[in-house]
Amino acid sequence: MQAAAIAQATGTSLNNVVDSLERSGKTSESPVKLSVVTPAVAPTLASSPNTKLSLGVGLLGGLIVGLGAAVLRQRMDSRIGGESDLRNITESPVLGRISFEQDAKNKPLITQIPGQSPRAESFRQLRTNLQFATVGQKSTAVLITSSLPGEGKTTTATNMAIALAQAGQSVVLVDADLRRPMVSEYLGLERNVGLTTVLVGSAELSDVLQPWGEENLYVVSSGRIPPNPSELLGSEAMVEIIKRLENTFDVVIIDSPPILPVTDASVLSQNVGGVILVVDSKSTTRMNVLKSLQSLTMVDAHVLGIVLNRLPIKGPDAYSYAYPAYAARSDEVMLESSFATKSRWAGGRRAATAERRPIAGPDVGVASEVTDPVFFDDVVENRTRSAAKFPGSPDQS
Repeated sequence: MQAAAIAQATGTSLNNVVDSLERSGKTSESPVKLSVVTPAVAPTLASSPNTKLSLGVGLLGGLIVGLGAAVLRQRMDSRIGGESDLRNITESPVLGRISFEQDAKNKPLITQIPGQSPRAESFRQLRTNLQFATVGQKSTAVLITSSLPGEGKTTTATNMAIALAQAGQSVVLVDADLRRPMVSEYLGLERNVGLTTVLVGSAELSDVLQPWGEENLYVVSSGRIPPNPSELLGSEAMVEIIKRLENTFDVVIIDSPPILPVTDASVLSQNVGGVILVVDSKSTTRMNVLKSLQSLTMVDAHVLGIVLNRLPIKGPDAYSYAYPAYAARSDEVMLESSFATKSRWAGGRRAATAERRPIAGPDVGVASEVTDPVFFDDVVENRTRSAAKFPGSPDQS
């Protein structure tokens, strides 16, 4: 209001001054006449700042900056986010997609979670894919490794061994990570006597086999951590251990150290039937995956495929085969039990002709005998590996 009054007074005063200056006499009229065209009136609304304009410009600018930052971040992010990223750098098949669950750190084993959970189902899918990936393989030993520590290779190896044993196979899980062994910690087994004990000749292989669970799953823990892991894992004694385990068990799962920091996995990969590379979708970079695959290729390792770990539950790369949990009815349980008894796929012999093979010599005791149960349907029975590896089944001892 004060500004409007000052402006109005200034206009009136200027008009009077000009009129007095331009008069030539007291009675003459001024040749210049001024008038106020628009009186000064106080505005009812503020002219500045323009809130609507500022909000519009701010929203538009924020949208442009946000989209630009998102595109830039996506282009600069070299992590493996999903299967599409793997397809751009390798032709190796994806054998498994392990979903991420919040309580996986506290409950790493599939026996600790509901059977219908996405994570448990993903390991069963991995088990099925592994069956097809190893068709025709002479060696039944599978090496599990990763590019760097912390990608989930040990939990993958352990749960895969459990899933295979639940399908009726006789499985042995070997903790060959002599740098940071974790299998015995997950399974609650003795670690001080294990693989290294056998490698240095302080114990027989049959003495370090530890049964776990209700299925035919046996574990060879790491033993004491040696100062020379690579030399031990590359020795003839290690080759002989793998062969003896292959002759006794349907599947041999070997957990090894990460491939990039040390050479242990590369050394072991030459003595097994295939290698599975575990890739963490939240941290592993494309360059690390490429380096790992190149390292395996240089030693002529057979890469069976890749397991994508910690996939999100939602999003374009999510594990999308989740089913709602339900309580199985009694007839469903009976049907499942009947089917499992008749068509479990396991190394190549039927349960009626299962044999007990001693790991060591003829004088070993009962503790050194490992039951080799076989549940094998007609399709898997035709595999060439079965005929070569299991020519016959002697009477059970």
